[in-house]
Amino acid sequence: MTVLARTVEVTRRYGSTLALDSVSLDIRPGELVGLLGPNGAGKSTLINLFVGLRRPTSGTVEVLGGSPADPLVRRGIGVTPQESGLPEVLRVGELVDFVSAHFPDRADRSELLARFDLGDLVKRQIGGLSGGQKRRLAVALAFAGNPRLVFLDEPTTGLDVEARRALWDGIRAFHAEGGTVLLTSHYLEEIEALAQRVVVVGQGRVLADDTVQAIRDMVGVRRVSLVAAELPELPGVIAHHREDGRVHLVTADPDRLVVELVRSGAAFSGLEIRPTSLEEAFLAITAKEASHV
Repeated sequence: MTVLARTVEVTRRYGSTLALDSVSLDIRPGELVGLLGPNGAGKSTLINLFVGLRRPTSGTVEVLGGSPADPLVRRGIGVTPQESGLPEVLRVGELVDFVSAHFPDRADRSELLARFDLGDLVKRQIGGLSGGQKRRLAVALAFAGNPRLVFLDEPTTGLDVEARRALWDGIRAFHAEGGTVLLTSHYLEEIEALAQRVVVVGQGRVLADDTVQAIRDMVGVRRVSLVAAELPELPGVIAHHREDGRVHLVTADPDRLVVELVRSGAAFSGLEIRPTSLEEAFLAITAKEASHV
């Protein structure tokens, strides 16, 4: 099978709200795809269509060669929704066993919990877990049925840095074994660390679909970094922030910005011009789209 999941000209409306607008997207075997977009861009709606929780207003959704509305098809996928209510009276091991029992091919419980750094919690009641531990458990459950394809909606929301990296390792291990993943995240460094392919959505449409490097090159923005106490308003600045005593400016025209900076007479030092991060590319894409609406 050359495509594991597909949308073809999919539109989804909620009353008068257009959540997705003629979206066509293919997910191929072995891919780890990062889905980026601001709140309301349509990320969760797209995942809900793929896993059969919603139906399109128009267009076609296919998963594993069939309809996501078919329970037999859904046995081959795993999902962690953005919000998951876990039964607090069950123990961790009991919940894993319960979820696994719904699948003909189930993961080994000990190996699954170890992969997501939950092995020591097997006998703990879920109600006694921390928020981060509950989130790791919710993600682990997506892998309980040895799925071919996993959908993770904001999988590391609320986790500290150490817990996020442990979860990244679990996702990477599944992918290294040939698994396919589509994940959404507001942590742009997470997409940069995990994904091979990045899909940027905004206003319910696909704005970009390529590798991390290609998206950086596509928008052509650069980061101008310098040390300055105060700066005048400069042309073409898409985004800016201060960090560790330096000012970072994102622009599509760094030469013009530097010329105007010198002309302004502002005192500065340590000028550097660097390629963008994925976050800066994302800001440029979404800002460009918003300006056309």
